[in-house]
Amino acid sequence: MRVRVGCRFDYETDVGVPSLWQVRPREDGPHRVVTETWEPPSPPHTYLDGYGNSCDRLTLPPGASTLRYDAEVEVPSHVDEADPGAGETAIEDLPDEAFIHLLPSRFCWPDLLFDEAWDLFGAEAPGWARVQAVSDWVHGALTYEVGASTAVTTAMDVWESRTGVCRDYTHLGITLCRALNVPARYVGGYLPDIGVPVPDLAMDFCSWYEVWLSGRWWTFDPRNNEPRVGRVVVARGRDALDAAMVTTWGVADLVSMEVWADEVTHAA
Repeated sequence: MRVRVGCRFDYETDVGVPSLWQVRPREDGPHRVVTETWEPPSPPHTYLDGYGNSCDRLTLPPGASTLRYDAEVEVPSHVDEADPGAGETAIEDLPDEAFIHLLPSRFCWPDLLFDEAWDLFGAEAPGWARVQAVSDWVHGALTYEVGASTAVTTAMDVWESRTGVCRDYTHLGITLCRALNVPARYVGGYLPDIGVPVPDLAMDFCSWYEVWLSGRWWTFDPRNNEPRVGRVVVARGRDALDAAMVTTWGVADLVSMEVWADEVTHAA
């Protein structure tokens, strides 16, 4: 099937402000960009970072500026893949790409929640069942609340407050999985509401995580905690620091932001 995804940002700045953008889908994965338009206020310098994310460097000019991305993307028509029989890999047998996602990162400190993770999930069967138990617990233990966290909120903060947005659900799930010796990496992207009730809150960028089981990465989403259709991955990394939509070096006031992710019912 096809989905339309995109975003628009309106900024005000007093001087030129360097910025880094990750709003375009990754070049790998099961999705395929069919058409796209990317309209920044100045020509970007584009590159792939160390995680394979498409990054755009540009300077926001003084005054008002608008950045708009819009794309039609072909995605698999089935829900997220699952394998309840998927097993854990011994640490010494992990590939390098997975090993790094056991380590602490800016927002995820597994060493601080090691005892708590094993107290909660140590009795679960290693592998899929244990990871699903983490997702179930985070989904039930946290209350979704816009504004409950900031750009510097860590998984430990969320553990204590038990509130947050999808970014915070993801960080806590990643931290607990790493504490259980399961590699987990952060994913940011677009997620249309296909086959589920339309939420009351306006659409935004979404985050979830992937874990390494039985020789591959699998999707887990503690915020929604159900298989979904139409995910379009924009960025992956250790945590939200590596997958931020926008990073600026200077004062840039965000006047408005709009994000869309919808099924295309009649593809051209």
